[in-house]
Amino acid sequence: MEKLYEAEVTTVAGRNGHTKSSDGLLDLDVRFPKEMGGAGNATNPEQLFAAAWSACFGTSVTVAAGIEKVKIGEVTVTAKIGVLHDNGNFDLGAHLLIKINDIDYNTAKKLVEATKSICSYSKATKGNINAIYEVVPN
Repeated sequence: MEKLYEAEVTTVAGRNGHTKSSDGLLDLDVRFPKEMGGAGNATNPEQLFAAAWSACFGTSVTVAAGIEKVKIGEVTVTAKIGVLHDNGNFDLGAHLLIKINDIDYNTAKKLVEATKSICSYSKATKGNINAIYEVVPN
Protein backbone atom coordinates (compact mmCIF):
# COMPACT_ATOMS: atom_id res chain seq x y z
CA MET A 1 0.00 0.00 0.00
CA GLU A 2 1.31 3.46 -0.91
CA LYS A 3 1.72 5.96 1.94
CA LEU A 4 0.00 9.23 1.00
CA TYR A 5 0.71 11.14 4.20
CA GLU A 6 2.35 10.63 7.56
CA ALA A 7 1.83 12.79 10.62
CA GLU A 8 4.60 12.95 13.18
CA VAL A 9 3.69 13.98 16.72
CA THR A 10 5.82 13.70 19.86
CA THR A 11 4.51 13.82 23.41
CA VAL A 12 6.79 14.34 26.39
CA ALA A 13 5.55 13.25 29.86
CA GLY A 14 2.43 11.40 28.69
CA ARG A 15 -0.99 12.59 29.83
CA ASN A 16 0.52 15.34 31.94
CA GLY A 17 2.88 16.65 29.32
CA HIS A 18 3.27 18.49 26.05
CA THR A 19 2.50 17.42 22.48
CA LYS A 20 3.99 18.91 19.35
CA SER A 21 3.86 17.97 15.67
CA SER A 22 6.96 17.99 13.48
CA ASP A 23 5.46 20.74 11.30
CA GLY A 24 4.74 22.95 14.33
CA LEU A 25 1.00 23.25 13.63
CA LEU A 26 0.05 21.21 16.69
CA ASP A 27 1.59 22.54 19.89
CA LEU A 28 -0.37 21.95 23.05
CA ASP A 29 -0.36 20.77 26.63
CA VAL A 30 -2.15 17.54 27.43
CA ARG A 31 -3.66 16.70 30.82
CA PHE A 32 -5.78 14.09 32.50
CA PRO A 33 -9.38 15.37 32.55
CA LYS A 34 -10.78 16.37 35.95
CA GLU A 35 -13.20 13.43 35.73
CA MET A 36 -10.18 11.11 35.88
CA GLY A 37 -8.51 12.91 38.78
CA GLY A 38 -6.38 15.24 36.69
CA ALA A 39 -5.98 18.99 36.61
CA GLY A 40 -7.99 19.38 33.40
CA ASN A 41 -7.78 22.76 31.71
CA ALA A 42 -5.93 21.28 28.73
CA THR A 43 -6.62 19.03 25.76
CA ASN A 44 -6.70 15.29 26.41
CA PRO A 45 -6.02 12.36 24.06
CA GLU A 46 -9.70 11.41 23.86
CA GLN A 47 -10.60 14.86 22.52
CA LEU A 48 -7.93 14.55 19.84
CA PHE A 49 -9.14 11.07 18.89
CA ALA A 50 -12.76 12.29 18.75
CA ALA A 51 -11.76 15.21 16.52
CA ALA A 52 -9.84 12.95 14.16
CA TRP A 53 -12.53 10.26 13.92
CA SER A 54 -15.40 12.71 13.46
CA ALA A 55 -13.51 14.56 10.70
CA CYS A 56 -12.60 11.32 8.92
CA PHE A 57 -16.12 9.92 9.19
CA GLY A 58 -17.71 13.13 7.92
CA THR A 59 -15.50 13.17 4.84
CA SER A 60 -16.10 9.46 4.30
CA VAL A 61 -19.89 10.00 4.31
CA THR A 62 -19.37 12.35 1.37
CA VAL A 63 -17.31 9.69 -0.41
CA ALA A 64 -20.00 7.06 0.25
CA ALA A 65 -22.68 9.42 -1.10
CA GLY A 66 -20.64 9.87 -4.28
CA ILE A 67 -20.27 6.12 -4.73
CA GLU A 68 -24.00 5.61 -4.18
CA LYS A 69 -24.81 8.64 -6.37
CA VAL A 70 -26.84 10.26 -3.58
CA LYS A 71 -26.98 14.05 -3.33
CA ILE A 72 -26.56 15.14 0.27
CA GLY A 73 -26.30 18.39 2.19
CA GLU A 74 -23.97 19.28 5.04
CA VAL A 75 -22.68 16.42 7.20
CA THR A 76 -22.18 16.89 10.94
CA VAL A 77 -20.48 14.21 13.04
CA THR A 78 -20.18 14.38 16.81
CA ALA A 79 -17.84 11.78 18.29
CA LYS A 80 -17.99 10.97 21.98
CA ILE A 81 -14.98 8.97 23.18
CA GLY A 82 -15.23 7.48 26.65
CA VAL A 83 -12.57 5.97 28.87
CA LEU A 84 -13.97 2.79 30.40
CA HIS A 85 -12.60 1.02 33.49
CA ASP A 86 -13.31 -2.49 34.72
CA ASN A 87 -11.27 -4.49 37.25
CA GLY A 88 -8.05 -2.60 36.59
CA ASN A 89 -8.43 -2.67 32.80
CA PHE A 90 -8.97 0.41 30.66
CA ASP A 91 -10.78 0.49 27.33
CA LEU A 92 -12.28 3.06 25.00
CA GLY A 93 -15.88 3.37 23.91
CA ALA A 94 -17.21 5.49 21.06
CA HIS A 95 -20.57 6.98 20.17
CA LEU A 96 -20.79 8.76 16.83
CA LEU A 97 -23.83 10.88 16.10
CA ILE A 98 -24.17 11.55 12.38
CA LYS A 99 -26.49 14.11 10.81
CA ILE A 100 -26.75 14.27 7.03
CA ASN A 101 -28.84 17.14 5.73
CA ASP A 102 -31.16 16.99 2.72
CA ILE A 103 -31.80 13.22 2.73
CA ASP A 104 -34.29 10.97 4.46
CA TYR A 105 -33.47 8.92 7.57
CA ASN A 106 -33.32 5.50 5.86
CA THR A 107 -30.96 6.74 3.14
CA ALA A 108 -28.79 8.31 5.85
CA LYS A 109 -28.66 4.97 7.69
CA LYS A 110 -27.56 3.18 4.51
CA LEU A 111 -24.83 5.77 3.90
CA VAL A 112 -23.58 5.46 7.48
CA GLU A 113 -23.36 1.68 7.11
CA ALA A 114 -21.38 2.08 3.87
CA THR A 115 -19.15 4.70 5.49
CA LYS A 116 -17.97 2.30 8.20
CA SER A 117 -15.98 0.42 5.55
CA ILE A 118 -14.54 3.64 4.07
CA CYS A 119 -13.43 5.66 7.12
CA SER A 120 -9.94 4.58 8.16
CA TYR A 121 -10.68 5.25 11.85
CA SER A 122 -13.80 3.08 11.75
CA LYS A 123 -11.87 0.30 10.03
CA ALA A 124 -8.97 0.55 12.50
CA THR A 125 -11.23 0.38 15.56
CA LYS A 126 -13.63 -2.30 14.30
CA GLY A 127 -13.63 -5.13 16.81
CA ASN A 128 -11.26 -3.24 19.08
CA ILE A 129 -13.60 -0.79 20.81
CA ASN A 130 -17.33 -0.70 21.27
CA ALA A 131 -18.56 1.84 18.73
CA ILE A 132 -22.16 3.00 18.36
CA TYR A 133 -23.14 4.83 15.15
CA GLU A 134 -26.34 6.82 15.55
CA VAL A 135 -28.08 8.64 12.71
CA VAL A 136 -29.58 11.93 13.89
CA PRO A 137 -32.84 12.67 12.07
CA ASN A 138 -33.22 15.99 10.24
